[in-house]
Amino acid sequence: MRVPLVGVGWDALSLVDEAADERPLIERRAVVREGFYELQARTVIERVPQTAGIAQRWAVSPYRGCAHACRGCGARAGHGRLGLDAGRDFDTRIVVKPNVVARLRAELVRWDGQELAVGLSGDGYQAAEETYRLMPGVIGALSQAAVPFTVYTKSALVLRDAQLLARAGARVAVSIAFVDERIRRAVEPGAPTAQARLELVSALVEAGVDCRVLMAPVLPLLSDAADQLGATVRRIAAAGARGVEPVVLRLPPGTRAWYLEWLEQAHPQLVGRYEELYDRAGLPSPDYEGRITGQIAQLCQMYGMGCGAPQAGPRRPRAAQLALV
Repeated sequence: MRVPLVGVGWDALSLVDEAADERPLIERRAVVREGFYELQARTVIERVPQTAGIAQRWAVSPYRGCAHACRGCGARAGHGRLGLDAGRDFDTRIVVKPNVVARLRAELVRWDGQELAVGLSGDGYQAAEETYRLMPGVIGALSQAAVPFTVYTKSALVLRDAQLLARAGARVAVSIAFVDERIRRAVEPGAPTAQARLELVSALVEAGVDCRVLMAPVLPLLSDAADQLGATVRRIAAAGARGVEPVVLRLPPGTRAWYLEWLEQAHPQLVGRYEELYDRAGLPSPDYEGRITGQIAQLCQMYGMGCGAPQAGPRRPRAAQLALV
């Protein structure tokens, strides 16, 4: 069963008659502080949809929404359940879970040790993290519970926690789907440049962090030409990444409408081909996806890198119980 990547619920009480209040749900229940929406989460470990294309089946995210504004982000639909739209609101109305560390510690007491992804519904190191500094607590909770985890990010702010991540034995997957700056400006307008992210990979490797590259999303008919894939993998290898995990663009509900709206404006001749390529769940044709990931695998072999989802991180002995009190 495919379950959307959304929060299960929010621990907040309404102070007004919600039936008569037409404001979005989030504006009725959240505390707005410095432009961010604070909501107390009832649960923070969320199921990752099978359509996501990554190895982990469960995730924790301190933030929902992302200022990187990537048009192909698969987490956009979650904003709709808060009364916001999956387009501009996702990029600009960032939801913060200020109790994420406390809730995570409580949920990890009964966790079965499966690896977790960190930062799927919003980059854990986006600008909001400079204000809230939630990630060190998340890293500490996962480390003390001996749960393997991978942090997904595009932001150099992750370097602030490089020593914590290295000591925790965590993986960091830096997202670099292409190295063409024109494409980046069009579909990832709020994200760092590819060059900045390549430099981030090098810095993480130098700091002793297990660093891979999430080569996602590969954009059909825009960033999937052989020379584009070759240039991207070559520069990833030069940066020192241990491996590449390729994922072709997914277009689940929420993401699909926002992405195709842009495509209609920027590349109208491609809209029909996208409609043929994607199924109703937002997955690309298996033949197409297999061809692209096969090309990337060959390139990775050429440059001496691993390709595909890595094996789950080893489970380390749990820290002394007193550390959790």
